Amino acid sequence: MIATLLEGNKRFVEETFEKEKEFFTVLAKDQKPTVLWIGCSDSRVPVNTITQTRAGEVFVHRNVGNIVANNDWNLSAVLEFSINHLKIPDIVICGHYGCGGINALLEEDGDDKYIPIWLNNAYKAKERVDEKINALHIDMPHEQRMNLIVEENVRLQLEHLQEYPFVRKAMTDKHLKIHGWVYDMSTGEIKVVKRSVAGP
Repeated sequence: MIATLLEGNKRFVEETFEKEKEFFTVLAKDQKPTVLWIGCSDSRVPVNTITQTRAGEVFVHRNVGNIVANNDWNLSAVLEFSINHLKIPDIVICGHYGCGGINALLEEDGDDKYIPIWLNNAYKAKERVDEKINALHIDMPHEQRMNLIVEENVRLQLEHLQEYPFVRKAMTDKHLKIHGWVYDMSTGEIKVVKRSVAGP
C-alpha cells in the first residue's frame, strides 16, 4: 500500500498538479478555508470526496467518533487557530452511521486501554438514547438504536464545543455558526441533525 500511495502521488503531480499549477502556487502562499470540519477518522468518510471540495476549502480535524473533548490539546489548538487566526465562520461536526467508535460504546470486555477512555466523551449520547427507548417501552432493532446514538453523539459534541469560552464568544459576536451532520455510507448523503447554531 505504501508503494501505491507514492505512485498515486506521482499521478497527482502529472495529471493534476501540473495542469493546475497556478491554483496550487496561489494555495501554497496562503489558506482561506471557510469551514472547520470535525469528523471521524474512519477511512470511509473522506471529507473532500463526500463534499466535492477542493484543497484549501475545508480545514479538517478528525478523530475516533468525531469527539470534542475539552481536555484535548490537539483539538483545542485547531479550534483556536481556526477561530482566532483563520477567522473561519462555520464549524461542522459530522458523524456517520456504522461508526466503529460508537459501536465500541457497547463493548464491556476488551484489552483496549485508550479507546474506552476516549469514548467516555460520547457515553452520555448512549445514555440519552437508551433513556428515551426505555421510556417508550419498545424493542428497537440494534442498527436503528446505533443510528440514533450516532445522531445524539453529534448533538452532544456540539454541546462540548460550546464549552470552549472563545467558541462561545465568537458565536455571541455573530462571527461563528456551528452545525451537526451525519453521513450515511449506504446512500452517500449527508443528513442535517442540528441546524446552524449561532450565539444570542
